[in-house]
Amino acid sequence: MKKIKYYLLPAIICFAAIIAIGYYYFFTQFSTAGETRYVFIDRDDNTDSVLTKLSPVASQHSLTGLSTMMRHVGYADHMRTGRYAIEPSMTTAEVLRLLKTGSQTPVMLTIPEVRTMEQLAARLSKKIMADSAEIASLLTSDTCACIFLPDTYEVYWDISADKLLKRMKSEHDKYWNSDRRRLAAEKGLTPNEVCTLASIIDEETANNGEKPMIAGMYLNRLRKGMMLQADPTVKFALKDFTLKRIYNAHLEVDSPYNTYKNTGLPPGPIKIASKQGIEAVLHAADCDYLYMCAKEDFSGTHNFARTYREHQANAARYAAALNQRGIR
Repeated sequence: MKKIKYYLLPAIICFAAIIAIGYYYFFTQFSTAGETRYVFIDRDDNTDSVLTKLSPVASQHSLTGLSTMMRHVGYADHMRTGRYAIEPSMTTAEVLRLLKTGSQTPVMLTIPEVRTMEQLAARLSKKIMADSAEIASLLTSDTCACIFLPDTYEVYWDISADKLLKRMKSEHDKYWNSDRRRLAAEKGLTPNEVCTLASIIDEETANNGEKPMIAGMYLNRLRKGMMLQADPTVKFALKDFTLKRIYNAHLEVDSPYNTYKNTGLPPGPIKIASKQGIEAVLHAADCDYLYMCAKEDFSGTHNFARTYREHQANAARYAAALNQRGIR
């Protein structure tokens, strides 16, 4: 019995020490931060780079423990991309389970009302793993802006560009229900044409209350076979969105988006249309206006006219106001 006690006590002490060390490295709090932090793991990462990304929020012994467990579970062979939330209360073992199972946290992705698809690709690439070139390569058609609705969506950070477009198409199809398609058809427009006209109206004014009247005016011009003569389409054709005044020289740009040279709608939107712009077209005001010009008080609203003579008077007042302010 004395011999057993002689050997048993050291064994118990060693066992307890192993348990304590294991607990210290694997089951104590991983993060040193007092708030949730996020780590982003992409396609180019390896075990070392993941540990480097975690180092700003982890204690040294937690990183050592995580590194040891990663080797034993073969993490390097089964890495999962994504955005992972490292909670303050998580243990090292829980962090490993999070990364190994791919239990990532979604991001809230906002679709902005940008003017070009290059701008959209650049903005989206800052929020998801796909780079701007990968996104832009899928946004090449004239009407691709139509599938995007400005809103905020919950997606995974590592969503591919292709899957993102499929998600946006799904949201587009849900929005364009039978009622909206019927309203569009009653105006002789397809959903894409509604988005195209809405994009022009959005560029004409930020005043949502005035948008149905502008929509009614443009629909009148379309029905009569008149050119839209919308200044924002000229800016888009020139790819110069800094222009404050449109001169005759600008109107000569050779582009299908130049509505001073081409009748009907341009080939596609000149920006991602707002929902307010789309609804303004679907619920356009019933009016007999054919012309409009920005008001000379620079309120962001417009003077509408039924005849070209009325319009010329409105335009003359606005031009005089521009000259008085030295706007070129």
